[in-house]
Amino acid sequence: MKRPERSKVDRIQVVSAAALAKAAALIAAGGIVALPTETSYGLAVDPFNEQALRRLFAVKQRSRHKPVLVLIDGTEWLRQLAAAIPACYRPLLATYWPGPLTMIFPAVPLLSPWLTGATATVGIRVSSDPVANGVCRAVGGPITATSANISGMEPARSAEQIYHQFGDTIDLILDDGERNGGKCSTVITQEGGELRLIRAGRIDFSLLTATGMPIHGN
Repeated sequence: MKRPERSKVDRIQVVSAAALAKAAALIAAGGIVALPTETSYGLAVDPFNEQALRRLFAVKQRSRHKPVLVLIDGTEWLRQLAAAIPACYRPLLATYWPGPLTMIFPAVPLLSPWLTGATATVGIRVSSDPVANGVCRAVGGPITATSANISGMEPARSAEQIYHQFGDTIDLILDDGERNGGKCSTVITQEGGELRLIRAGRIDFSLLTATGMPIHGN
C-alpha cells in the first residue's frame, strides 16, 4: 500500500479543537488556511496583514483589482472594517446574519487596497457555519473567506479538491467533508439608502423586501 505524501498528511486535518487552534495560529503568523463555510470552502488569511493578502492573491492567481470577502463572528467587529453602517442594512443584520448574505460597506481608510480592490468598500458577512465561526473566534478577529479555487477554476468542494488545486502553496486545509457546491452568498450594496443586488445567491433578493426597505435590481 502506497503511503500518502507527508506534506498532504500535514496539510489536511479533520476539524477538531486542536485543528482550529492550529488554524488560528497559522493565520496569526501570516499563513493561508482553507476552511469550510455554509456555501463552499474558502481561503482565510489575516485581512490586516498585507503580506498575507499578497500571498493569497499569488496562490489564487487572482487580479489584484478584485476585492476579497471578510468573515466576522459578530457585528461588534464591524467597527474594525466599516467606516459606517448604512441604516438600510440594520434590519438585515438582525434578520440574515449569521447566514449567506454579504453586504458591501464603506471601508475604514486603513484597509489594504489588496483587500478592497481599491474600491474604498469591503464585503462582510457572518457565516452560519460553526467551523468558520470557530476559526474567527480562535483568531480573535476577522478573516478573509475568498473562494478556495485558482481563478478561473471551479470552487473546490472538498479538502481533496483543494489540495489538488493548491498543493503545498497553502498551509492548512480544515476537512469538514464535502460541500454541496450550491449557490454562493448573496451580495448586496446600497446607493442613497436603497438596496442593490450585486450577485444573486442563496438568499433571494426579493426576500429583502420583507425588511420594508426600498430595493433596486441590477
